[in-house]
Amino acid sequence: MELRIYRSGDLLPITRLFYDTVHTVNAADYTPRQLDAWADGHPDLEAWDRSFRAHHTLVAVEGGILVGFGDMAPDGYLDRLYVHHTFQRRGIASQLCRALEAAVGAPVLTVHASITARPFFERQGYLTLAEQQVERHGVPLTNYRMEKRRLRPNDRPETPFV
Repeated sequence: MELRIYRSGDLLPITRLFYDTVHTVNAADYTPRQLDAWADGHPDLEAWDRSFRAHHTLVAVEGGILVGFGDMAPDGYLDRLYVHHTFQRRGIASQLCRALEAAVGAPVLTVHASITARPFFERQGYLTLAEQQVERHGVPLTNYRMEKRRLRPNDRPETPFV
């Protein structure tokens, strides 16, 4: 598996992967109506491409097939991280996440994680700050505001008193 920088030619495979992944992987945690609101199959391609180019965006390719992608804004907001449903549990999301975090110098990394993705981000060291309701096409969806703080070179973890 190879990670590489996003190119505009990746956009259509990414949007297909996004739709397929949301409608399969997230189906255990969201209703069909919520899945359709989240991924309706008609993304604004120009807006997605513009967002990907403004962020640090990586794609995961295996055997010439785009199997995952992720993007992080310069301020440390991890906007999207998706791996195709047939390539789950192979460490692809973890590799994408680590590479995105390494590429962005923000001291605090944030994500709005789905119910499905929350355990993944907890394993990556993110802490849940709050459950929130977001609305997509008039349909409420639950997600979690999470963050990961990085130690600066002169920071020391707090030691509990003995």
